[in-house]
Amino acid sequence: MEQEHKRRVRYKGTHPRSYREKYKELNPEKYQDDVEKIIQSGKTPAGMHIPIMVEEILSFLDIQPGQVGLDATLGYGGHTRRMLERLQGQGHLYATDVDPIESEKTRARLEALGFGPEILTIRRMNFAQLDQVAPGQQFDFVLADLGVSSMQIDNPDRGFTFKQDGPLDLRLDPTAGTPAAQRLRELDREELAAMLVENADEPYADEIAKAIRNVFKKGGSIDTTRQLAGVVEQALSFLPPRERKEAVKKSCQRTFQALRIDVNSEFEVLYAFLEKLPGVLKPGGKAAILTFHSGEDRLVKQSFRQLQREGIYSSAAKDVIRPSAEECFRNPRARSTKMRWAIRA
Repeated sequence: MEQEHKRRVRYKGTHPRSYREKYKELNPEKYQDDVEKIIQSGKTPAGMHIPIMVEEILSFLDIQPGQVGLDATLGYGGHTRRMLERLQGQGHLYATDVDPIESEKTRARLEALGFGPEILTIRRMNFAQLDQVAPGQQFDFVLADLGVSSMQIDNPDRGFTFKQDGPLDLRLDPTAGTPAAQRLRELDREELAAMLVENADEPYADEIAKAIRNVFKKGGSIDTTRQLAGVVEQALSFLPPRERKEAVKKSCQRTFQALRIDVNSEFEVLYAFLEKLPGVLKPGGKAAILTFHSGEDRLVKQSFRQLQREGIYSSAAKDVIRPSAEECFRNPRARSTKMRWAIRA
């Protein structure tokens, strides 16, 4: 209820093969040759998860055997696995993920690779619960990847993308909270427009908000991803035909992003994470955060700089670190990534 109040106050101012078949997620190691060919081709298909900026992260964190760390975003476990390899069976890595479906798959996958509970502990928590992951424990390093995993995006049942039809859900934890379809009904036109601007810098926020509310006023519903995409397309029908297709695509991307951020209270969770982060780092402990849109990056930058001025961090990134052009070619989903880091005083 408190998060809901904060959000309201702020706002007031086709699919030929299943994602499972494409990903071969049940035993991806068996398909490593296929994965390497795909990476080399520069054409990452739906369902293919490739960890982003791995070498940059590992270089900064400089993980040593015997250290204790936190991977605040377990996801598919790509970053987790590489950090575990650096520990060489010594020390411990904690990992968190709010998604009960994907986190269990990843736990089983990593355990099959030899990373069991003696070196890896997985907690079903979100960023805001950072201080509850291992009470009393301080970490040598913390990684937070704020992106949504490919397994979530490419599963049509989760409703994260307008490119496939599915229920308009968008919850990172599908067992809790309010689905996106219900959330749209709860917000008035002013709140919808404010959400689209604040969470995604949507230039046609007023037009889209009006179109959404008109659907409900006429007794209609927006229950699926394609229905919402259709409403966005209708809202932008006034644009010249030559501009419309690309504008609709980008506005759909921003609309889904804004709604996902709202449904999962992502900014509120990130605020709490950044506030608690210094308290769980050892002196000299390192934190790296991957962001994927300007709103997230602004919050991380402001927090790191402010706490550095206060002497809580001894140093922090002056500029963002971005993936290389080569990585972006191999994995187009890396293009929007920004990495910022800080070191505890």
